[in-house]
Amino acid sequence: MDNQRYFIHLAFDGTNYCGWQRQNNASSIQQELEEKMSILFKKSIVITGCGRTDTGVHASSFYAHFDFYPMSKQQLIALSYHLNHILPDDIAIFEILPVKPEAHARYDALWRTYRYYISLRKNPFTRDYRWFRSHCPDIEKLNQLAKILLTIEDFTSFAKLHSDTENNFCTVTQAFWESRKDDLVFTITANRFLRNMVRAIVGTLWQLAKEENAIEHLREIIAKKDRSAAGPSVIPRALFLEEIIYPEDIFLT
Repeated sequence: MDNQRYFIHLAFDGTNYCGWQRQNNASSIQQELEEKMSILFKKSIVITGCGRTDTGVHASSFYAHFDFYPMSKQQLIALSYHLNHILPDDIAIFEILPVKPEAHARYDALWRTYRYYISLRKNPFTRDYRWFRSHCPDIEKLNQLAKILLTIEDFTSFAKLHSDTENNFCTVTQAFWESRKDDLVFTITANRFLRNMVRAIVGTLWQLAKEENAIEHLREIIAKKDRSAAGPSVIPRALFLEEIIYPEDIFLT
């Protein structure tokens, strides 16, 4: 019997993990899922994620795929239930969906959206998911800087050094800042993201917004294609992967 490919839709709190991808000396989301699914299926299961996340970064929406025997809708609902029962509380399965055999959680993703949350008021109940700053740069200036990201393709200046990516080209379709009650939120959507890219962008824009010649300085940083020219990376706990868009026709009804 031929295997069927499935997408897992999940969410996780990344506080206690080194990110999605398996590591030899630290816990990962991939490891937890593969181990628990292998227990349920009584055979080794390999799961491929829609991308890496850095240590401590969260995802309110994440997809991964695996192959197994054909299962009915009720069996998939039961599988989700049993996985949620044995997985740690910081990982949640929303649903498991059958997809076309060639569908790929990483390579078929059209767009991904991240949000970074900055708290402008100290709050002990959100401290694990916010970067607290008591003073905020001008939001209009932050948005002027963010618009420049829509005009470039080479994000080398915001890429982690010595990564194994073939190139640092990304297409950003939206990048903006907005106020939400006591939070300032940065939203960015792109076809792909480099390791550490969003945190480096946030740190750089936050730093530059205090300068008079911020826009010119940002253009210089981008042109240098040198990570050391950009600002520092902000802390990971305030970063969330929140949306991934796939072609509708890869899902089986």
